[in-house]
Amino acid sequence: MYQHIMVPVDLAEKEGLHKAVQVAADLALHYGARMTLVSVSGGLQGKVSHSHAEYGRRLALYADEIAAEHGIHVDSLNYGVPDPSVEVDQKLIQAIDDLAADLVVMASHQPGWVEYFINSHGGRLASHAKISVFVVREGA
Repeated sequence: MYQHIMVPVDLAEKEGLHKAVQVAADLALHYGARMTLVSVSGGLQGKVSHSHAEYGRRLALYADEIAAEHGIHVDSLNYGVPDPSVEVDQKLIQAIDDLAADLVVMASHQPGWVEYFINSHGGRLASHAKISVFVVREGA
């Protein structure tokens, strides 16, 4: 059913990705699908790295960890942009086309009052992507 699963990743929020990564890995294993972690980095990367290249290296290492843990092949793709906060949604839509992904599995925080005024990245991606977006909440 699925051939290529895209998993948007923010390494600064790595602790909140476990459940979404588990779901994506299970689906990839079940369907024999490819899995690719996608990040958008740039600007000041103080929490994770200080350069686009180093961020990409850390993303590739995270992909290798997931691959080893789940027994699947996991690729990584990092887009470098001047300001990720402005361009992340556009780049994630672009990544769907670049990868020819047919499913996005994405972690999301629990919605709160802020979402009444500003959509989450997961919400925007689900609203604008031409493919299915599976939003996974880390909490219970």
